[in-house]
Amino acid sequence: MSAISELRTNYQHVITDLRVVMGSKGVFDVRVDDTLLYSKHETGRHAEPGEILELFTQHVGTDVPRYKDR
Repeated sequence: MSAISELRTNYQHVITDLRVVMGSKGVFDVRVDDTLLYSKHETGRHAEPGEILELFTQHVGTDVPRYKDR
């Protein structure tokens, strides 16, 4: 499952705007508002499956339930 699909499936009730912005040279950054959650450039690797979802969960806090747990 892609990072976008994971976010949409688990947090559709709190995400009001989700954009994919194509970059060059394999850029893959994930930002929430102005906070950088993940950067392929900084880590030097692709995100592992579930990694973006976990970073988003940490960012919004564990008091925000996932959609399926509501």
